Parts: sequence; C-alpha cells; structure tokens
Amino acid sequence: MLWSLIKIFLFFALIAGASFGALELLALEGGIRIAIAGQEYSLTPLQAVIALVLLVIAVWIFLKLMGLLLATFRFLNGDETAISRYFDRNRERKGFQALADGMLALASGEGRLAMAKAARANKYLDRPDLTDLLTAQAAEMAGDKGKAEEAYKRLLTEDRTRFVGVRGIMKQRLAAGDTDKALALAKTAFALKPAHEETQDVLLKLQAQGADWKGARETLKAKLKHGSLPRDVHKRRDAVLALSEAKGVLSEDSGIDGQERAIEANKLSPDLIPAAVMAAKSYIQQGKPRYAARVISKAWAARPHPDLAGAFAEIVPDETPDKRIKRFRALTKTNPNDPETKMLLAELNIAAENFPDARRALGDLVETQADARALTIMAAVERGEGASDTVVKGWLARALSAPRGPQWVCDNCQHIHAEWTPTCDNCGALDTLSWKRPPQSEVQALSSAAMLPLIVGAIEDKPEEAIAEIDDAEIVDMNAADGQVNS
Repeated sequence: MLWSLIKIFLFFALIAGASFGALELLALEGGIRIAIAGQEYSLTPLQAVIALVLLVIAVWIFLKLMGLLLATFRFLNGDETAISRYFDRNRERKGFQALADGMLALASGEGRLAMAKAARANKYLDRPDLTDLLTAQAAEMAGDKGKAEEAYKRLLTEDRTRFVGVRGIMKQRLAAGDTDKALALAKTAFALKPAHEETQDVLLKLQAQGADWKGARETLKAKLKHGSLPRDVHKRRDAVLALSEAKGVLSEDSGIDGQERAIEANKLSPDLIPAAVMAAKSYIQQGKPRYAARVISKAWAARPHPDLAGAFAEIVPDETPDKRIKRFRALTKTNPNDPETKMLLAELNIAAENFPDARRALGDLVETQADARALTIMAAVERGEGASDTVVKGWLARALSAPRGPQWVCDNCQHIHAEWTPTCDNCGALDTLSWKRPPQSEVQALSSAAMLPLIVGAIEDKPEEAIAEIDDAEIVDMNAADGQVNS
C-alpha cells in the first residue's frame, strides 16, 4: 500500500516537473537555427529539446538494429549469440521435459514409454550420463537386455559414470548366472567405490561361494572400516571365514597352517562350534589335551553339541566307560538341563551298561522334548533292562515318526544341512546356519508312518505272556504308535 502511494506521488511529481520545464522553455526567447543543404530550420527552445530527444531515440534504435543484423550474421556463421542461446534454452527445456517424463514412466513401470522418452531427451540434450542411464534402466524393465548392456557400456567411457556402468553389467551377469564375470566386475566396482555397501555384499557373497576366503576376509574388513557392519558381527563372520580358510588349508595337507587358522577362528568366536571342534583337534595333534578340553568346555557352555562331545572323547580315546563318565563331568555339569547334556549322559551310561542311571539321565525328555535320538536311546535302555521286543519296537516306532532333533538349519531359507558350512547350499547366504530344531515336514512324517509296520511288526500276534509283561505306560506308548500306523 505504501509503495503504491510512493509510486503515485513520483508519477505526479514527474508530470509536474515536465510541465514546469515545458512552460519555462516556452517563456524563453530566441531559438536554434539549423541550415542543411540550403535550407534553414528555426527551432524554438522547446522544439530544440524535443528534437534532441527524438535524435537520441533514433540513434538508439539504429544501434539496436545494427546489433540485430550483426547477431544474425554471427548466428548464421555458427557463433554463439543471443539467438543461438535462445534456441539452446528451448532445446534444453524440451530435453529436460522429456527426461522428466521418462523418469515418471520408469517409476510407473512403463518401460517402453520410458525408452521413447529417453531417446527424445537424448535428441535434445548433450547429457549421455543422464539419458544413457535412463535408457539402460528402461530397457531392463522392458526386458531388452541387449540394449540395456549397450547403454551401460556407454557409461563406462566417462569417469563419473564408470561405476554405474560396471554395477549395471555386474547385475546382469548375476541374473544370467555368470558368476565368474560377475566376480571380476564386482572387484572392479569395489575398487571404484570401496564404501558402496551393495557392492561389498555382492563381492563378499561371490568370494564365499568361490571359496576365496582370504579375499572375503579383506572385503569383510572393508565393511567394518566403512561402517557397514557392526564390530561384533564382523568378529563372528571373520571367525567363520577363518575357519573356512583353515578347512581349505587342511585339505591341501598343510597341517601347521591349518591348525593355526583353526585356533585363530576359535579365538575370534569361541562359541562357533565347528571352530571349537577343529581347534580342539589341532591341540590334540599338538599334544595339548588341556587346551583342547578348555576350548570344548567353553563352547559347550555356550551351546552343547554332539560334535563337541565327540572331540572331547578324542582327547582320551582308549579310556574305559567308567573313566569316561568321570572325565565327562567337566562337560555335563555345564548346562545340565539341556537336552544334549541329558542324552550325552544317557549314552555314556549305556556304554557303561548302567541302564538305570541312563534312564534317570534322560528324565522326562522323552515326554517333553522327544526326538528320534532320545527315543532311540530309550529303546536301548529298555533293551538293556531286559524289556520285551514289543516294548523296544514301540520306542523305535515312535523314534521313526518323531522329529530328528536339532540340525544345521539356514536362518534365511530354512534349508537343512547335513553338516555345517560357511554359506548356505540353497540360498548362498553367509553365516546363516544355526543348530536348532527344523520345522517337521508333513511328507516326511507320512513316509515315516508308512514304515512303522516294518519295525513294529504284527503286535497282535504276540503271545499273551509277552503282552502281560508290558506295564500301563508302555501300553499307552504302543497304542499311540498303533494309532499313527492306522492313521
């Protein structure tokens, strides 16, 4: 509002000043006489002022016309001028508009339309870093892998777009299953951008799949350095890779190096069961049974496992069953309520033919967490205590249809492995195997139930005396088994 009032005041002031000047010029006497080609022109002071203003305007217009003619000549000659800049801005506007339309088409899943917009943008813009990238992504979406690869290869020619081109071709090679070329491209991409997390993960996975454990450990170290991996996770996975490297060295008959790497893996992650087993065996070979026992005890405290018990038994292979039970107390006093500890104690007592203690060691495991191994141990206890064949077969029948117990299961895809491996055989993920109970397959349960008659036999054909020897609890177990067979 105030500015509007000021502008109105200035306008009236200018009008008033011009009017006052005109009146003063009219009041002046005399004038200007101009003679041109024999002609005389007399101008009053006011006319002289108006003529001077018109002359200035005419000169200004003349200069502008001359500038326009000169710019037109330079434009036609190919030089940069205001006219050329106008057309360039117009082309740039059209090009960026086509680029924006292509990006929108790409986001909406219209690959063919995005490719057309990218071609139009490339026509107007001199920005191959943008148009080639849009072309490559649009071609991938449209399923034209050849054109996408051509666009990615064009991106390799410039330093600022080389990483994008390498990454794009690498992903294409991965999709095609060409892991050798994908690995080489991943190494190149990693060299260009060591901090790129996706490239780190791809390179680490390919190195693990190719058993390049040394290279994988270097990549893992880079992930820690650039902050893409927590320190505790790095320590665990470095132990996994060190263990895998130790296995590779041992397979090449390089015992000392393998033992050192196994011990290194165990120090990095004492709860890693395969590392503890391998480290314990290396200590046994070096004649250091105390170190082996310490390694196994520490791992057993973290997670009881049959392989740990087997390695602990190798420390003194020729001992009597009674001495073994006494020596194994160093393990069994740790995690006494764990199912693995209970079954280990039962097996040790069975080996010593102490079947009542074996039954007490099992406790209520066959009722609360029954699996095939626990039920088989129970069948052995029954056999050792002189139970009839019918009772033993009843326990074996239950064992056949029961879950197998803990196994090495991939946390990522739930694939079951017969033994521990650093990477999943199914999905290729690194360090995803856990010792746990897998989900029981219905198909396996049905196939196991179909085999029950082969183990149980014709129970109805047993003599009455044998049936009378079975107590009530055993009859319940048999009925349950028979019910599974009938179902």
